[in-house]
Amino acid sequence: MYDVAIIGAGVVGSAIARELSKYKLSICLIEKEEDVTTGASKANSGIVHGGYSAKYGTLKGKLCVKGNAMYDQLQKELNFGFRRTGALVIGFDETDRKTIQGLYDNAVKIGCEDDLEIIDRDKIKELEPYINDEVRVALYSKSVGVASPYELTIALAENAAANGVEVKLGNAVTAIEKKEGYFEVVTEEEKLKTKYVINAAGLYSDLVAAMVGANNFKIIPRRGQYVLFGRDQSYLVNSVIFQVPTEKGKGILVTTTYHGNFMLGPNAEEMGPRDDVGTTVESLQEVVETARLSIKDFDIKRALTTFSGIRATSDTNDFIIEESNVKGFINVAGIDSPGLTSSPAIAEMVAEILQEAGLTLDEKEDFNPYRKSIIIPKDESFDGEIDHEDPKKNIICRCERVTEAEIVDAIHRGIPISSIDAVKRRTRAGMGTCQGNFCGRRVKAIIARETGIPIDEVTQRGKKEASAPIRVAIKDIRKFK
Repeated sequence: MYDVAIIGAGVVGSAIARELSKYKLSICLIEKEEDVTTGASKANSGIVHGGYSAKYGTLKGKLCVKGNAMYDQLQKELNFGFRRTGALVIGFDETDRKTIQGLYDNAVKIGCEDDLEIIDRDKIKELEPYINDEVRVALYSKSVGVASPYELTIALAENAAANGVEVKLGNAVTAIEKKEGYFEVVTEEEKLKTKYVINAAGLYSDLVAAMVGANNFKIIPRRGQYVLFGRDQSYLVNSVIFQVPTEKGKGILVTTTYHGNFMLGPNAEEMGPRDDVGTTVESLQEVVETARLSIKDFDIKRALTTFSGIRATSDTNDFIIEESNVKGFINVAGIDSPGLTSSPAIAEMVAEILQEAGLTLDEKEDFNPYRKSIIIPKDESFDGEIDHEDPKKNIICRCERVTEAEIVDAIHRGIPISSIDAVKRRTRAGMGTCQGNFCGRRVKAIIARETGIPIDEVTQRGKKEASAPIRVAIKDIRKFK
């Protein structure tokens, strides 16, 4: 019997698994997909938000500030990719100035006013030379940063596994029954017993909660679409640039990713289907046109790809983190923005809830918080080449200069890998200009060689591979003005 079963291996579930792996517990992390971080945790802005971004008096407001402060140490321990860039929330008129003042006043209540400054045009242009000349006022937040969200989730899950957590992939939960003193969790592969259940199932958390009658909330799927560019446009922006927020979210931003790609998005669309991560011409046109209000002169012809993610917004308009009406069943649901920022603080809160619910937390003496990076930085002195006999110099992905050694390392990190996309998320092989046209077959061959999976069974997204999302052709995006 497990002490704790965690359902959902996104950034929140993986952070909880890693936090609980510090203690003498038997833990499993259950994920319905073929890999961790396959939902919203891989398809978001990757922004580590400042404290102004969530309302005072909410869990979002409290945990955003706490989570933000934890990222520097997390990066030292897990090497997933994080840097502080600062952020501007920009305004164009007096109405926007009032909204920005409201954001500042909210941050003062939360207690993070030292991080913030309201600045005018001259200081804005000093920080962001390419910003729209019509910008008149901005809220400047120094603590905002950018992270690689899928690498963070992978790092958390890998470190949890290295510290004893059992990761069960491709294992959708189909039923949960409350027994005398424990839960029986039924998956597609097995039945397991556990004393406590953590429901971190993201978009499906209300459906999982309903399995035990703990669904006192509803998830409202909200899709956001993005346009991703190469690094050649990254000179246009130094920080994360937001426009004033709307009722649906923080608005369309302009930023660079941790790895230096220029990025626009997301918009916000309430969805019926929970799994429609396609993109549409109309929405992407909106993203591009709105982004030009921040930075006018990006070259749309340099766009590489589009993508979308679906946020698990709840009907409570706040995070739901609590032991439910069913003793021992903890809901961690409605974790939309700033969920990535808050995830390490959420994990600590869940540990406290478990302790209050009766679980004994005895610290391990041998917990190892460290995890080495998979991606090895390469400067101009790197002498790798295609078809080199040394795996450390044998370049498999020429766009991102990913070596055979890095791919082999990714495959043998304790979390089973069976797809080309799983390698891409860990190494960036396939994320460059050619979008995997050169390296895809090479990566596929290495996966087959290292895992023993027949090469014709190595697919782009895994054994349970669904049809690819319907995305707007990049040639159509490049026609936008």
